[in-house]
Amino acid sequence: MTTALALVRRWVVEYFNGHNPEAARDFIAPDYALSIGDVVFAGRDEAWLPAVDVQMKAYPGLGMTVHQTLTGEGWAAVWFSEHGATDGRAAAWSGVGIYRANDRVLTGCVAQEDYMTRRRQLKSGMADPVDPPAVAPWDTPPDPKNPQAEAVVLDWLALGWPCAEHQVRCDDDHITGTPLEFGVAETKVGELLSSGDHVAFNVRQSGTYRDGLPAPAAGPQAETLDCNGLVRVENGRVVSGRVIRDRMGLWSRMRVAA
Repeated sequence: MTTALALVRRWVVEYFNGHNPEAARDFIAPDYALSIGDVVFAGRDEAWLPAVDVQMKAYPGLGMTVHQTLTGEGWAAVWFSEHGATDGRAAAWSGVGIYRANDRVLTGCVAQEDYMTRRRQLKSGMADPVDPPAVAPWDTPPDPKNPQAEAVVLDWLALGWPCAEHQVRCDDDHITGTPLEFGVAETKVGELLSSGDHVAFNVRQSGTYRDGLPAPAAGPQAETLDCNGLVRVENGRVVSGRVIRDRMGLWSRMRVAA
């Protein structure tokens, strides 16, 4: 287990599922920063812990299930679901986080969580099932960096959404049957990390929103879309994976503009 993955294990088990901010101070740097789209929670005690505390108070039984991990030197990526109930209504929503670490503590994270899915469930009063947990998420070995796989993923991201590969699950498209339609003109990379045939990414795509969001969003409109994912490459193609896109941020901006 890499140091980064061991620290993420503590993040999930001791801090998040234990609802224990004191535990977090033992293995998270004071200047830790979480980036989600345009929002940055900079500073462990000043911004990040208070922000998570708000969510934990809203969802008193909030928990996290880990579905997949990926790791390399100084980093670890996780596909996870958060799930809990607030005001008598329950929801489960997925996310992909990419964590950075030194040899002692976690130093930062760039993440996406599918808040649009959460909104749908709370509004309907019907919760989605939680995906199965990984059997051994903390035993994932680091594999060599794979520049060829990274290049394949970059080319794939330029194709836009929806993607053609049915084994790549994006947000809740597989549940609602309403895919996000977004044409990509440019992709700016925040993180692009590989371990063998798996690649973790954080990107901001610029292009044209066409369809797939609740009213009052109406396409086509020039916009940006932040995306995180964990995907697998085989024979020069992306063949499977999990992608979370900031549909809530996109919808919120378009709602204001409407």
